[in-house]
Amino acid sequence: MTTRRAFIGTVTLGVLTAQLAADAKLAGRVHRIGYLSAGWGTLNTHRVGAFRQGLRELGWAEGQNIVIEYRFAEGRS
Repeated sequence: MTTRRAFIGTVTLGVLTAQLAADAKLAGRVHRIGYLSAGWGTLNTHRVGAFRQGLRELGWAEGQNIVIEYRFAEGRS
């Protein structure tokens, strides 16, 4: 038979372990950014380069904690 202290300790340990696991998942999370263009599959390198530079200045690293996905309408608005 378990004592009350052992039960409370086990429950507390379980809650703390679950919280640490959830925090670890969020820390390794990769966010996605969508780049949508009405063009024909060519990037506006000046604008995209400035956007990437701004992200780097804010601590985001493409391929590490963000992924940029490019999509083009190819003239079909």
